[in-house]
Amino acid sequence: MAARPATPPERSRDRERTQAEILDVATREFAEHGYSGARVDDIAERTRTTKRMLYYYFGSKEGLFVAVLERAYTAIRDAEGAVDVDHLDPVAAIRRLAELTFDHHEAHPDFIRLVSIENIHRGEHMGDSLAAINAPAVERIDRILQRGREAGAFREDVDAVDLHMLISSYCVFRVANRHTWQALFQRDLLDPALRDRYRSMLGDVVVEYLTPAG
Repeated sequence: MAARPATPPERSRDRERTQAEILDVATREFAEHGYSGARVDDIAERTRTTKRMLYYYFGSKEGLFVAVLERAYTAIRDAEGAVDVDHLDPVAAIRRLAELTFDHHEAHPDFIRLVSIENIHRGEHMGDSLAAINAPAVERIDRILQRGREAGAFREDVDAVDLHMLISSYCVFRVANRHTWQALFQRDLLDPALRDRYRSMLGDVVVEYLTPAG
């Protein structure tokens, strides 16, 4: 039986470009309207494609949402991976990682909305693919913690998942609660005049938490 001809490069590039455009529009649609409120018909119309083609690429509305989550999480994990923290002093490394999370979450508010929406749905779309994408985040922190312990710079009892939670919670809260904080306390958490202070505060809190008593 003759082998099937390989997909021509131009057709492959067109496919990748179309999928990227669909994911761009779907990200905005899901972030704005939630999983339940987003309409596949609207996404197809805005990408000048068809619902049938969209399902051909992603299988279903759920498959599309999972793909959107996968791309969103991959972006932050790739950004972390681009920083060579293994060759930084452990204190500098953990501060750099915290600041990178701060910068990324500020620049990608749709990511924060998507995570919030997935929590509303009790994480039902968090399958093996997303677990694999996010595993390096904790592994990276664990390596930094180990080096810090060996150098006597970090406490022995800090868990990598706990530290990941500490960093993420600060960065997510600042973006997710911007409007309620403004209404309640008349303070815009994304005010550029406050940015350096909040960014330094995060690093200080993380390093202070890790520093051994005495």
